[in-house]
Amino acid sequence: QVQLVESGGGMVQPGGSLKLSCTTSGFRLDYFAIGWFRQAPGKEREGVSCISSRDSSTYYADSVKGRFTISRDKSKNTVFLQMNSLKPEDTGIYSCATVEKPFTRATLSVDEYDYWGQGTQVTVSS
Repeated sequence: QVQLVESGGGMVQPGGSLKLSCTTSGFRLDYFAIGWFRQAPGKEREGVSCISSRDSSTYYADSVKGRFTISRDKSKNTVFLQMNSLKPEDTGIYSCATVEKPFTRATLSVDEYDYWGQGTQVTVSS
């Protein structure tokens, strides 16, 4: 069955970096869009970045453009989120997700995703 497992979260000081991993199984990673999302305490889940299947187009929320980079390693069935210049407002639970339909363009819309990982905590604090 479809599974997504996040790792790499932790606590970091402002300006620091973290690299999150989303290890997948049960489907071909290059057939399906993958998104990264986060949820801060008391706030709704929001899209952070995503990558399409066919052409590997990438998209970013305005709040993370120029600081975060999404990438995919098909040989490892893993999608990464490199996060640099972290800010306290980046704090939250980060989750990866995928869609049920293959070869669709990735979006940052939470409602478009069907399968979710359990999430990993990222805390940015001095």
